[in-house]
Amino acid sequence: MLMTDPYQVLGVEKTAPMDKIKKSYRALAKKYHPDLNPNAPEIEKKFKEITAAYDLLSDPEKRKKYDAGLIDNQGNERAPRDFYSERGSFNQDPYGASASGYDFSSIFQNEDLFSQMFNQGGDPRRSQPYAERGRDLSFVLRIGFLEAALGAKRKISLSDGKSLSVSVPAGIEEGKKLRLRGQGMKGTHGASAGDVHIEVHVEPHAYFTRKGSNIYIDVPISIKEAVEGAKIRIPTIHGPVMITAPAGTQTGQKLRLKGKGITPAEGKTPGDLYATFKIMLTNPDDGELKKFLESWTESPSPNEALSLFLKDYPSFSLGNYRFPLTTRALRATSRLQSDLIEALSKGIFGVKTPQ
Repeated sequence: MLMTDPYQVLGVEKTAPMDKIKKSYRALAKKYHPDLNPNAPEIEKKFKEITAAYDLLSDPEKRKKYDAGLIDNQGNERAPRDFYSERGSFNQDPYGASASGYDFSSIFQNEDLFSQMFNQGGDPRRSQPYAERGRDLSFVLRIGFLEAALGAKRKISLSDGKSLSVSVPAGIEEGKKLRLRGQGMKGTHGASAGDVHIEVHVEPHAYFTRKGSNIYIDVPISIKEAVEGAKIRIPTIHGPVMITAPAGTQTGQKLRLKGKGITPAEGKTPGDLYATFKIMLTNPDDGELKKFLESWTESPSPNEALSLFLKDYPSFSLGNYRFPLTTRALRATSRLQSDLIEALSKGIFGVKTPQ
């Protein structure tokens, strides 16, 4: 509960502009936030006081009324001052005697007569108290990645010491706002209570990345697993699953797990999980691996082999004629390519491929 002047609580002058008030509030809220100071009742009390002060001063209308003395430091309407107690009674003479020598107090001894006199011919609304809706409260709620993906229950503490249970819907996104109707400050003279507005911020995860409803994860595999293929256990937001890295897996190759992503808060079709394989050296200082790679010659791809062949044999002879060999010609059909290579290997066209 706010017990002191809100300007003093936030450490700003009464004439401070809104941006300076906001800057001071953010610095103090970060310093005294209960999540950063667990098991510290005094810190929590200070945080509530800071929040309540900012709630009052961040509302231009409330701030104006507070500065004018119309509401107190808790946002409640001040009771109107008694005009007669300020000015003195009608029959009181500042010089010690009645101004007219007659005591008028007997006229007002009948309370019913008094009330009738002041109600007749007047505006009945003036005699009724001013009802005002309670002010809204704003909070920032930080949750984990899995809490945002699967939903969670969290508690927040209000400035009056009351705690509220907040249901975070599954699939909520960064920066979304929740609204708890009627859970803010109480209204005056029977007016409705304000609302609580909660801005949600999602903490990043160690290995999951979210894009829309899809989740992405890098999966490290060894050279042996990439070459031979392997069964690999990976995490998902719903629990671990086994996936297969096919033989000959390349770095950057993706595997899609349908429906293993996030179900949007609107209840639409769940997203997918994309696992991206990353070939990693399990032991970069492995001497045997280095020795093997030094003696190993990588076989050329079909395209590379064809290019090398054409470089060595750019044409072939048929009788007294020579014909150029081109990649397009050799790729005309797989049948033509295989027949031509077989013919060349037998030396039919006057050239012979090396054995």
